[in-house]
Amino acid sequence: MIENPPPCPKCSCEYTYEMNALVVCPECGHEWVPAESTADGGGIAGERVVKDSVGNVLQDGDTVVVVKALKVKGSPSGIKAGTKVRNIRLVDGVDGHDIDCKVEGFGAMQLKSAVVKKG
Repeated sequence: MIENPPPCPKCSCEYTYEMNALVVCPECGHEWVPAESTADGGGIAGERVVKDSVGNVLQDGDTVVVVKALKVKGSPSGIKAGTKVRNIRLVDGVDGHDIDCKVEGFGAMQLKSAVVKKG
């Protein structure tokens, strides 16, 4: 049992209590595992972390390098490995495409984080 359970990360209520492996807030009903909020450096529980092909954590505004040649529909050449992509934006895309960016020579598109590395 936790001696002093942490306050609720959603509403900051101090009257949280432990129920099995979860900590519960009686005011807003939020439930969380206390190890989640402290393991990622005090960030918000449930915050999405996007990692590149080598395991580096990506953030909005990063510059990445494409590590694998990619075919692009409607383009005869595609994107070559080693192409730099600047100022990425992380999104909840479709089919694992979690990076929104503009690739020079191709325009706006979405990429998967598994085909880039932080550059």
